[in-house]
Amino acid sequence: QVHLVESGGRSVPPGASLKLSCVVSGGTFTDYVMGWVRQAPGKARELVASIIWSGDNTFVKRSLRERFTISRDNDKNMVFLQMNGLRPEATAVYYCAAERSTALVAGPGLAYAYWGQGTQVTVSS
Repeated sequence: QVHLVESGGRSVPPGASLKLSCVVSGGTFTDYVMGWVRQAPGKARELVASIIWSGDNTFVKRSLRERFTISRDNDKNMVFLQMNGLRPEATAVYYCAAERSTALVAGPGLAYAYWGQGTQVTVSS
């Protein structure tokens, strides 16, 4: 059973930076495409970013590409989301997700089988 635990979410003012972390256990980390998915109050979940097993290809939601970066450390079984210049509309629960895949290109359309419990990010003055 794959287990994912997120951390790093908190309340910050607009313009701040945050780095979310997710540690994965119970599987072979490099078997998985990793994603960060968020859900804002009253809205559907949306894919923020994803990264293939090697880290060589990433996807970030178009409107966030200038400010958000996804990365992974395969030695530590961890995936990260660096968020800069945060805006109030980024307020959401951020989930780490994993799906077994050999894809060489990251992107939307992947159904993730494993999810963390989520970490709350609140951007407010």
